[in-house]
Parts: sequence; C-alpha cells; structure tokens
Amino acid sequence: MQSIYVNWNGKVKLSWVPNSALPERHLITSVHGFCFYKSELLLINLKDRGWDFPGGHIEIDETPEDCFKREAMEEGYVEGECHLLGYVEVNHQENMNWTESSPYPQVGYQVYYRMDINMLYPFEGKFESSKRTFIAPSKVSEYYKGWNPVFNEIMKEAKRGLFINEYQD
Repeated sequence: MQSIYVNWNGKVKLSWVPNSALPERHLITSVHGFCFYKSELLLINLKDRGWDFPGGHIEIDETPEDCFKREAMEEGYVEGECHLLGYVEVNHQENMNWTESSPYPQVGYQVYYRMDINMLYPFEGKFESSKRTFIAPSKVSEYYKGWNPVFNEIMKEAKRGLFINEYQD
C-alpha cells in the first residue's frame, strides 16, 4: 500500500488500496479514473483546475461505476468498459482543521476505475471541461499539476489491465 501526505486544508494521508471491494457507499466521496483510447490516456482541461482525468461526486441513486461513466461522458465525451482498480483512503485524522462539520468524513474513499474507451464522441465542452487531449501515459505528470506517487501506483494498476487485455484478444 502506497501512502503519502498532502496539504488539503491541513495534513491529509492518502493511501492507495488496489484490487479491493468497494468501501461502504456513504463513505465514498468521489469516483475517478483513467480512460484509454488506442493506448493513449484521456485528459480533460477543467475550467477551474487545469488538466485532469475524469471524475466527480456520486449522485443520490448512482453506483460508483455509473458515476464514473457519467463523469467520463460529461467531461470527456467518451464511453467504454470500466474496470475497478481500487480506492484511495483519504484520512483526515491528523488534520487539525478537520471538524465534524467538514464536508468530508474523517476517513473517506476515492474510488478509481480504468475505462477502455469504445465510443469517442465529438467534444462539445458543455460542462466543466473546455478541452480534451490524448497523451502517452508516461507524459501525464507533465500535464497534471498534482501528480504524486499514489497516482503512479494507480496508473501502474490501470496499465497492467491494458497489457493483459491486449494479449488476451
């Protein structure tokens, strides 16, 4: 398990837990993923954050997978087959700024998927993204400003699935 500390309004521990069953639904704070098309990684330019990968918050009657599919369509205009990779435990126990009234639980989870894109629609930019691009996965840290060792572990897991799929066909 890869863990790091980040400063998200205080000290927050992020721990990657690969190949795991989903956490309890009420503790999942967001769902994200890496979308691949012809071995290239989809990045979207979010109007408030810059280059990122699709993801967001679960709506009331959604499953985590449905949420990721919706976010990938809204932000990147893509559809595809999803594969659960695992989750990041987001632990605020050492965050002196966390309180019971904070918007997130003291220990919450960000679920991650890999999407193998099979439908690429014209990009319309109607939601929060202004552009999309496809890059070599090895170049992601050149685009994504907050790239860190936890994301490296998630990417390794996502690429492992791609390698297996390429040779199972």
